[in-house]
Formats: sequence, C-alpha cells, structure tokens
Amino acid sequence: MSTTAPSGPPAPVLEVRNIVKTFGGVTALGGVSLDLRPGEVLCLAGENGSGKSTLIKVISGAERPDSGEIVIDGKTFTAMDTTDAIKSGIQVIYQDFSLFPNLTAAENIVFTSAVASRHRLYAPRAARPAAERVVADLGLTLDLDADVEKLSVADKQLTAICRSLVNDARVIIMDEPTTALTHTEVARLFTIVERLRARGVAFIFVSHKLDEVLAISDRVTVLRSGKHVVTRPAAELSLRSIAEHMTGHELDETRRVSGLPDGTDVVLDVENLTLPGAYHDVSFNLRRGEILGLTGLLGSGRTEIAESLFGVHPPQSGSVTVDGVPVRLRSVDDAIAAGIGYVPEDRLTQGLFLEKSIASNIIASSAEQHRTRWRSLDKGAIGRTIDSLFSRLRIKAPNVQAPVRSLSGGNAQRVVLAKWLARRPKVLMLNGPTVGVDVGSKSEILEILRAQAAEGMGVLVISDDAPELVACCHRVLVVRHGRIVDVLEGTDIDVDTIRKKVAA
Repeated sequence: MSTTAPSGPPAPVLEVRNIVKTFGGVTALGGVSLDLRPGEVLCLAGENGSGKSTLIKVISGAERPDSGEIVIDGKTFTAMDTTDAIKSGIQVIYQDFSLFPNLTAAENIVFTSAVASRHRLYAPRAARPAAERVVADLGLTLDLDADVEKLSVADKQLTAICRSLVNDARVIIMDEPTTALTHTEVARLFTIVERLRARGVAFIFVSHKLDEVLAISDRVTVLRSGKHVVTRPAAELSLRSIAEHMTGHELDETRRVSGLPDGTDVVLDVENLTLPGAYHDVSFNLRRGEILGLTGLLGSGRTEIAESLFGVHPPQSGSVTVDGVPVRLRSVDDAIAAGIGYVPEDRLTQGLFLEKSIASNIIASSAEQHRTRWRSLDKGAIGRTIDSLFSRLRIKAPNVQAPVRSLSGGNAQRVVLAKWLARRPKVLMLNGPTVGVDVGSKSEILEILRAQAAEGMGVLVISDDAPELVACCHRVLVVRHGRIVDVLEGTDIDVDTIRKKVAA
C-alpha cells in the first residue's frame, strides 16, 4: 500500500544566498540571504542606506556581488548581467519607472523585450499588438498611443508593469511603487498585484509606507546596515515592530506639539489668494513658531498654493503679508527676499545640485548673507555655517565634500533643509518633507522641524501623510478643488479625521 507524501510549500522561484557587496571598503551587503516563492509578495524593508537598493541591483544584474550566489529555479548564478536577469524572468520597476518619455506607452511596453532578445532592428508598428494583448489581459484602460511623458504617474506605473509582463516576468521588484499615488490609485495597483500573484507571479515590494507593507505582503524581510535582521510573516508584525527592527530602537510617534500662546505674532498672512484653474479665495495665517499642515488629494491645489507663495506661479489676485509687511510675489527672487523658503516635492531635480558637494549645496542660497562689509565672501563664516548644519542635521556622509548624488534619500532631504536653514527664512514651506525616506529619518526630520518652529520660524508642511501631519502640526488645513474647506485643530488632528476630510 503506497502513501502520498504531503505536499509542502512550493520551491522558491528566487533565492539569494550570502550576498556580499562592498564599495570602496564600505560594506553595503554583509552576507544577506532571502527566498521568494511563486505567488508571494515579500516586503523588503529598511532605512535608507540599509542595503535594499544594492540588493535589488545585485538581483537584477545591475551590480556584481563580491561573493554569494543567486538561485533561480534551481539554476545557480554567482553574478548576472541585466539581460540574463530579464531572460530569467526578473523585472525591476524603479521609482522613476525608467521609461522613455518620448516613446508611446505601447513602444515602452515592448522595447526592453526587443533589447533582451537582441533584435538588431526595432519595428514600432509591431509594438502595438503585443502591448494590446497585455493590457487586455490585465483588464486595464491605458492610452497606448500617448507619449509616456504625457501620462499620469499612475499610468506610467501601469506601463512599467505591462512592460515587465511582456518579458514573461516571474519576479517583479517594485521600488517605492506608491510614493506619488492617491489612495484610489494605490487600491487599483494592489488589485493588479493580487491578480498577478494568483497566476504565480512573485513580488518584492520595497516601501517606506509600512501600513501598505502590512496590507499587501505575505512576509517581511528587514535589513539594517547591510545585514539581514529578520524575516517574518506580515501577520506577526506591526508598524511599531517593523520600525524597531529597521532602526534598532523604539520610535516615539506620539503627537508632540502643544498649543501656541495667545497673541503669538502672525508671520505669514494670506488673504483671498486666487490663481484661476488652480485655487480660489485662499485665506489663512501662519503664526511664529507654528507648524501648519496643508493637505488634500493630488490635484487639489495644495502644491499650487505653495508654489504661488514661492513666486513660481504668481497669483492673479489677493494679498500676502510677511512679518507685517505686504509683499508682491512675482518671482522666486521676490519670495526669497521676503523671507520665504521652499523645499520642493521633487528635491532631486528642483532642490539640489546633485553633482556638487554637500558643502556647495548647503551654501548655495545664502552666499549673500556671508559677505564681509567689503562685499567679499567671508570664508570663515561660510565654513562655520556648513559645519554647524552638517552636524546639527546629522547628515550621514564621510565629510561635507561628498557629492550629494552619493547620499540616501533621507540625507539628501537633510541637505535641502540645510540649504534653507542657512538663510534663516521667516517662513519655510516643505512639500512632502519625508516622501521616500525611511522611518528613522522621517522621525528625525520632523524633530528638526519642531526645533525650528520652537526657535520662532513659521513652518508650512504640504503633505498627504496623515500620521506625519498628526505628529508635527499645530493646525491642519484641508484643500479640496482649490479651496480650503476645513481647519483642524487640537483633538480633531488625528489620522482618521484627516483621511475622512481629505476623501470627502
């Protein structure tokens, strides 16, 4: 009489064994191992600089490990190139999607497949049928004839997903896939992920949004300082426990702002500000020492309000007063002269000189404030400002001469902050101050903002991150269809209330 052995879990589609990778003597990965099963979503979590990006590059063939091995369906590689990875069914969707903006969605979907197949000639007309099949198979609505540069962020992401499926992806690695998506778009993305995992496609999901990690993942692997810390089923973890594994210590996420004294001076007063097509009759004030939140869905007008206050898109009507003095904001120079600073949403292209050093970036907007009475630059004062901010903001780099391009997201954000703090603005606006940074850096950046407010600066935070607003804001303004529709204060500032008001 024969018996059938019970079937165990499916064999891993991907294994990473004891991967070591160093850069110039610095260990980025110190013997990291993980495995991924068909139809599984594995979250890869860790602070900036923990080794997540390096591990993704090793798996996708963009970096060669010093030692260790990658096993795909039982076949062992000590290293792969990107073509080998694509042929093995591994696809990476990076945060910037790595699409060709001047090509159509259809052309982008099939282009890498043609490259991987080493076709010497590319026929654009042949692109559309293959792209149509994938889009129809997923039940998506996507304008295949539109140039990618004209697509929304969500549709660019769908294009990147379709591209991976044309290449017969069996493992899809998604790097910060929800950073610029609305809650509705995130839900649609997760629906697509569920549909694909039911077909056996496995995902590695990299995200700093830990609530989303728990919502979509089967297991979570945490890296810290290039080392594997823990891998556990998501059901056994919480937001707090993941954060503690990532940082090595407990984080204080409690609300840590108190009411401002009565009679606190108004540092920024906005009255009936209007820019047709963007926002209408916007009025609010910002007090000295206050952190004011400005929130709403993407397209609500929240970013346009901030950009008008910084002179990027001058308002058509209304008035602005800074420290009791009426100002006309016709240009960025006008805003800076009035004492207004702005950390933009896209810090990499709008807020930093990536090839320049940390020191050059910190001092970039404040050279005029470091001149002697003879109008020459005071090099001693410049050096003291740079060193002070480098130390105070705890920028993690070998020294101030390190190029900004070499920094993690959290440290790059600190350099942008340092640049504006060097000018000592009266009002500092930050659009998505912790987007794309890890929980440890997020906590530290919010603490920096609280410290600046305590010293008398007025801070305006534009964000759709409800926990972030709860943690640092004295008041929260809700923007909908270009108008301020709610003002939340005191006990009304909680995550559920903010999300309900935004979605109403």
